[in-house]
Amino acid sequence: MSVERVTTIAELRRRLQPLRQAGRTLGAVPTMGALHRGHATLIERARAECDVVIVTLFINPLQFDRADDLERYPRTLEADLALCQQAGADLVFAPTVSEMYPSEPRCTIEVSLLGDHLCGRFRPGHFRGMATVVMKLLQVVQADFAYFGEKDAQQLAIVRRLVADFNVPVVIVGVPTARDPDGLAISSRNQHLDRCERELAPMLYQALSAARVAIERGMADATAVRAEAAARIAADERLRLEYLELVDPDTMQPVPRIEAPVIAAGALWVGNTRLIDNVRCTPPA
Repeated sequence: MSVERVTTIAELRRRLQPLRQAGRTLGAVPTMGALHRGHATLIERARAECDVVIVTLFINPLQFDRADDLERYPRTLEADLALCQQAGADLVFAPTVSEMYPSEPRCTIEVSLLGDHLCGRFRPGHFRGMATVVMKLLQVVQADFAYFGEKDAQQLAIVRRLVADFNVPVVIVGVPTARDPDGLAISSRNQHLDRCERELAPMLYQALSAARVAIERGMADATAVRAEAAARIAADERLRLEYLELVDPDTMQPVPRIEAPVIAAGALWVGNTRLIDNVRCTPPA
């Protein structure tokens, strides 16, 4: 039996209402499709903790700052449905753009402070679009729990603040990043890498890991830590380090000295593919 697919908000609400009234615990896994093993871990976590698991598949045009990036984003609906079924989802909500945005949205959610650095600095409007669609999806599904990957630490921090600021009755659950054996974070964008680029891609995780080791060793000057980490990125014309920052986990603001746990976050262009990753770093007591 295949996983049930729903394409309209009205139908999704019709199916979920009796489950909610019966006291069933609902878990939502918002995604943009092109699902992979990392998404499977989110669905499996929701399956273990909730009575009903709803996966949303929606490529949100509002959060793409470049038209070519939106056009290039993988669309693999049949494979996505198969993964959802295998991982234990009960329902898949896969709306069209016109279903989610019947008209041009006039009300969007602005993200201040949390979106100033890291990806927000290089992708104008991205977090406005992300926060807007996440709010819409949370309102549509009205789940008890919503599951997000820790690979995008900035997005996770914004979603948590979004829920707190707007009193959305949902618990946001962060799920650890799934990685390949060489450390590369699993991402939908990895499929754009050719063989040689794939060999270079783990350098971002290696750089962030070097930052973690330096901090655990007691290095407290953020500039020195960043320099030591960035030195792990090879001098190769196919690589361009967009940013490597050490930020406060709650505010996503850069810190000058490491005196408490921080997140080392980076974005690396490998050829024409932009990869992001982060690791949590804890200084010695």
